[in-house]
Amino acid sequence: MEFGLHIGTRGCMTDRGNVMRMAQAAEAQGYGIIGVADHLIVPVRTDVRYPYTADGIWPGAPTGECLDAIATLCFLAGCTDRIRLLTSVVVVPHRPPVLTAKLFLTADVLSGGRVIAGVGAGWMKEEFPPLGAPPFESRGAVTDEYIQAWKTLWTEERPAMQGSFAQFENVVFEPKPVSKPHPPIWVGGESAPALRRAAQLGDAWYPVSNNAQILLDTPAKLKTGIERLHRAAEKAGRDPASIDIGFVWFKPPNWTERKTPDGDRQLFTGSADAMKEDAASFQAVGVNHLIVYLQRPTIEQTLETQQRFAEDVVRNS
Repeated sequence: MEFGLHIGTRGCMTDRGNVMRMAQAAEAQGYGIIGVADHLIVPVRTDVRYPYTADGIWPGAPTGECLDAIATLCFLAGCTDRIRLLTSVVVVPHRPPVLTAKLFLTADVLSGGRVIAGVGAGWMKEEFPPLGAPPFESRGAVTDEYIQAWKTLWTEERPAMQGSFAQFENVVFEPKPVSKPHPPIWVGGESAPALRRAAQLGDAWYPVSNNAQILLDTPAKLKTGIERLHRAAEKAGRDPASIDIGFVWFKPPNWTERKTPDGDRQLFTGSADAMKEDAASFQAVGVNHLIVYLQRPTIEQTLETQQRFAEDVVRNS
């Protein structure tokens, strides 16, 4: 199983030197992927609950700090050689489709084909109007059509499309991606529409552990989610085995054992052996890429956590 890191572009990860140190250390430590969160602006107020925390507050809200995810991949491409670079996940409706296809293409070419396009439809309504994005209520249909537009631009010699949200013709879109046929598309989200999107348009399904509405915080729950994905794939006329599985574990590992409300040991807490068993249990239900959130308030704490997790789990699993 491949291990990766997820970072938010806030706090210590808004500093050029710190991002370089994190990325170069991750590559040396044996991680295979760096995932970068995506926000372009942060509303002062929002009436929408963040789906992935118990209190419904997005962790980036207190400061409002964020860097562009795809631009960050380009920076990471220049300071690493092997590690793959993932948007975790880009909010598809936030950027015009031709522009986004070119941004991903640029990162793919400059990285030598190491880019993974992690995608989602978005959850914060207030982000959409300032960006000139299509209506929030249309985000699912927009996401599907924009992904189809990217594929057309990335793969066709004379790409053209006349859709409800994406229209282009008479364009030359070169060079083509280094990744063939195009950068892999990992579809984030745990809902039925996300599973349908993964089955129809994705190279992988990329859920997270802590969606409060659809918790996937145990191997058994994730196995149920993967079974739902496979049913969606069969309905779409696709071989379920053709869809890869990535998974984000969002609770930071802790070498002191923690308990869940039910009294069980919280996964990825306690001993190194226990954490290795946790990783193996997710691999057993079909996870091929396990992305963990290790960022801490300071770069020193972040690098220390990366190193310890690499020594105890990544290199021994």
